[in-house]
Amino acid sequence: MNLFKSKKSKRAAKTAASAMAFTVGGLARTILKVFLTVLLIFLTTGMIFTCIFAVYVKTCLSSDLNVSMEDYQLDLSTTLYYEDEGETKELTTLYSTVNRIWVDYDEIPKYLEHAAVAIEDQRFYDHKGVDWYRTIGAFGNMFLGMRSDFGGSTITQQLIKNITQDDDITVQRKLLEIFRALDLEKRYSKEEIMLWYLNVIYLGSGCYGVEAAAETYFGKHVSELSLAECASLIGITNNPSRYSPYADVEANKERQEIILWEMYDQGYITREEYEQAVAEELTFVRSTTEEYTQQIYSYYVETVINDVLTDLVEQRGISLQAARQLLYSGGYQVYTCLDMDIQNQVDSVYENMENLPQSWAPSDQQFQSAIVVMDPYTGEIVALSGGTGEKTANFELNRVDSKRPPGSSFKPLAVYGPAFDVGIVTQYTQVNDAPDIKLSGTTWYPRNSGGGNRGITTIRQGIISSLNTVAAQTLDKLSLQTSWDYLTKMGFELVESDLNYAPLALGQLSEGTTVRNMAQAYTAFANKGVMTYGRTYTRVLDAQGNVVLENEPETVTVFKENTAANMTDILEDAVTYGTGSAAYLGFMPVAGKTGTTSADCDRYFVGYTPYYVAAVWTGYDMPEPMRFSSNPAAQIWKSIMGPIHEDLEYVAFPTPVIGAPTTIFGDLEEEEEEPEETTPPEETPTPEPTPTPEPSPEVSAGPTTDSDIDVPEE
Repeated sequence: MNLFKSKKSKRAAKTAASAMAFTVGGLARTILKVFLTVLLIFLTTGMIFTCIFAVYVKTCLSSDLNVSMEDYQLDLSTTLYYEDEGETKELTTLYSTVNRIWVDYDEIPKYLEHAAVAIEDQRFYDHKGVDWYRTIGAFGNMFLGMRSDFGGSTITQQLIKNITQDDDITVQRKLLEIFRALDLEKRYSKEEIMLWYLNVIYLGSGCYGVEAAAETYFGKHVSELSLAECASLIGITNNPSRYSPYADVEANKERQEIILWEMYDQGYITREEYEQAVAEELTFVRSTTEEYTQQIYSYYVETVINDVLTDLVEQRGISLQAARQLLYSGGYQVYTCLDMDIQNQVDSVYENMENLPQSWAPSDQQFQSAIVVMDPYTGEIVALSGGTGEKTANFELNRVDSKRPPGSSFKPLAVYGPAFDVGIVTQYTQVNDAPDIKLSGTTWYPRNSGGGNRGITTIRQGIISSLNTVAAQTLDKLSLQTSWDYLTKMGFELVESDLNYAPLALGQLSEGTTVRNMAQAYTAFANKGVMTYGRTYTRVLDAQGNVVLENEPETVTVFKENTAANMTDILEDAVTYGTGSAAYLGFMPVAGKTGTTSADCDRYFVGYTPYYVAAVWTGYDMPEPMRFSSNPAAQIWKSIMGPIHEDLEYVAFPTPVIGAPTTIFGDLEEEEEEPEETTPPEETPTPEPTPTPEPSPEVSAGPTTDSDIDVPEE
């Protein structure tokens, strides 16, 4: 019985053990099945996700992955240059909202590159566009810390964000940036990536790129920066509004020292270099307490800008807005015609009111003037000014472009030059300067300044003394249309009402003209009858050195060579003995003509030497009578042209062939008789340096002694 029970117990135990073994095995198999099932699900999900992601990349991102740096048009500042004794020098830099000047890799100090790597991307030289350690950490911070700032961007990724301007805070944008960075590093070297990065980063104060920043903060080219200055500059990149030295110089210094330590710690500089750089005192262009002042362009620079814009519109067939975008943001190189020595002389007179002529009856308005100085042979405008006193704003009133009537300075262009050219007058053609001459084409007839008349006189004397009656009679014989044709050939923009006697004979143009047009037209007298169009620049190149605009000298033959020589011969005496005596130099020949408009509201003088032509306008912005003891335009002309000619070799004007005297004008007695064959009066010998002007009935009484006041009879 006991044996039976023992066997039964053993069978039960064995059965229980078998059941337990079966249960454990089943559980293990179940767990294994579950694990394999879950693994399979993960693998399947992963494969599905991978396929979906691949399709997403192909359909949504592939077109955006291929980033070519050359395809991105950067805002590059345009620079203006001028020549100084064969050396090209920088005049100024133009930029709109972006101040960027491109520099090549070999101009960037290694200290600057290493400073950027040390603080922004320590593994820059080792990774392939993405620092996976930082990227994984950045994604962990984003998902675990619930932060929207991904961080972890390499220099390559920062460059992509800068040139594409794609900075949305989204997972898609971050993924796209990663793939772009990987692709970019396959096609560009580390050197190329660093070059672009340092040329596009924003460094505060409107500066994009290290060259613009170096000039803005330290007043030097980036290639000249010290180690301490390089670290200070790179320190701005993290937060320009905080670390800019113009925002907080102490914060900039703290950031600079952190960067210097990182450079030392990573082996880019020695301990000695680190300590010297930390101890170096940084000198900035301006202090944090100093108010920022806008760059004020000179009148010359503004004129160059307008000329280039005009030519871009005309030659490229683009809008003014498009032309402005190209000029201000295309990184152009504009080579101007500026002569800095002459411009400095102009500025010394125009910017100091004490150096200008003083009125004996001052006005409530500021006395104003404009001048253009030209090389008559090349057309180069070597200097100009569009106003008196300090220039305090950009693109306000530039009086170089203001239209005002030129008065009698217009007569040689509109009347006498054409009359000589078509052969109806010679220097000694006789004219009856009388008050009651009847013109053939009008009942209008002017009076001379002061009301006097000379009687029988000559064309030569009529020009020297600026007799209005002689000009009117000459125009009557010439015809209005002939005068008009000559003027339009010289580039004057006339209106229909100018086709009349007073506008053409006395320079009382309906809308006036500019000093630039006047200087340009007078080049025809200085250059043997050939007028050269004025130009402020010679050529414009783009950022790659390709020619954008070529501005070669442009000429038009207006007068015969002997016409120009005769006019110069007479206008030389107009300066020596006539109305332009205030412009007489003595040591250099000067020819020119004054001009005074109705009510004495404008005073002009256009004069030239064998070297230069200069036109000067004087007056007030709101026209009112001027009260000066002599022609202020002629005085200004002399104060500028005298010094710039002092060291130039004396050159005489060409000698003209003077035609035989004729008598064809006015109601002269015995008009039918042929004049006797006489030799023209002997030319006046070279005068002493301080001549006494020949008295004339035209000279006005009172303080205003300029004898060229043209008042047409009502």
